[in-house]
Amino acid sequence: MTPDRAVSLIQERFGREAAGEGRYLIVEELPLERWEEFFTFARDTLGCRFFSFLTAVDWKEQGLEVVCRVENLEAGVGILAKTKLGPDAQCPSLTGIYRGADWMERECYDMFGVRFSGHPDLRRILLSQDWEGYPLRKDYAVDTPHAPYR
Repeated sequence: MTPDRAVSLIQERFGREAAGEGRYLIVEELPLERWEEFFTFARDTLGCRFFSFLTAVDWKEQGLEVVCRVENLEAGVGILAKTKLGPDAQCPSLTGIYRGADWMERECYDMFGVRFSGHPDLRRILLSQDWEGYPLRKDYAVDTPHAPYR
């Protein structure tokens, strides 16, 4: 599997407008409803079995976006995929496809408030269970009883 072949397969399955090519990285902007389908395809068809990372970005006015990278280490194919979330900050969980997504989705929930539907144990992982708010969101109040600004 070469990066060029991976781009061709993605274009066939997900549409030309969805695939771009880098040296070893294919960046995909996906509609939320195709998130799980894409990562199943990446694992089963493209051989991307290494789950590198998952995080979120708060673009303030444009809302939250989830970003995930998976790789086929043997072929040197890396895929960075992202999807925009609605105002409810819901995203399908990738834990059924990649076991490595478990703690990263929990961290994303803890820091950004993204709720991963289908996650087996979605609860805070870094902060205490009674923590209020999501510290990496742009609208997070810095001066709170939990973390007073000094």
